[in-house]
Amino acid sequence: MLLISGILATLIGFLIGVVLVGTRKDGLFPNRVVHQCLDLVVNVIRSFPFIILMISIIPLTRLIVGTSIGDEAAIVPLTVAAAPFMGRIFQSSFQEVDPALIEAAKSFGASKIQIIFKVMFVEAIPSIISGLSLSIINLLGATAMAGAIGAGGLGATALQYGYQNFNEKIMYSIVVILIILVIFIQYFGDWLYKKLK
Repeated sequence: MLLISGILATLIGFLIGVVLVGTRKDGLFPNRVVHQCLDLVVNVIRSFPFIILMISIIPLTRLIVGTSIGDEAAIVPLTVAAAPFMGRIFQSSFQEVDPALIEAAKSFGASKIQIIFKVMFVEAIPSIISGLSLSIINLLGATAMAGAIGAGGLGATALQYGYQNFNEKIMYSIVVILIILVIFIQYFGDWLYKKLK
């Protein structure tokens, strides 16, 4: 659940970030209407508590994967919840890129695609890595929550075999596993950030 939804949310988030930065007033392809509409959609989705979002998009989940229960079904709401957050990370990272670099690339005749991938993306990588570490940790918490409504995974195990069966060992063991995963993700993100800085 974490791996697939993380990859999908990162790809969608990248597109959201590019469109938000590109369509702003001083962007590569200014478009006020697109910018404001996408900005509103991102804000609306981000304002939903995950458990409510997960239940409210059950028809969409059924349409895409054919069911609303199980780990495959959980990938849809996890991706929908994480993509706007990641989009904001890409947006803020791209906005930190020195505008003089973009202007220099334009003066050398670079295309918009080249500016996005060879200037903005390359310059923003350390900031993106730092933000994605935070996003993946939030996504890990959401996968555990998804277990509460039949998604499986660590959350379901903690709830069914730990909490509901009054087995504190299982419940607290899973808490420890989640803590270790968070520490590992953060450590790897920090290490990668330092390497790419």
